[in-house]
Amino acid sequence: MEMKKSILAIVTTSEQNIKGGGAPVFIVKDHDEIQHKIFLLENILDAMGHELDEQTFILVKH
Repeated sequence: MEMKKSILAIVTTSEQNIKGGGAPVFIVKDHDEIQHKIFLLENILDAMGHELDEQTFILVKH
């Protein structure tokens, strides 16, 4: 069974950006912490981080 593209996690500094859903959400304090979490999660989950806006990134399995 092959895994299709999916959002594995969301990393954001703005709790208001989250409207629910099925992916884990990491709320961090600033852009530097977003960059650190994205780097770690990309490696752990074998995923790619994509910036939606200055406050929100998603991790996607391709």
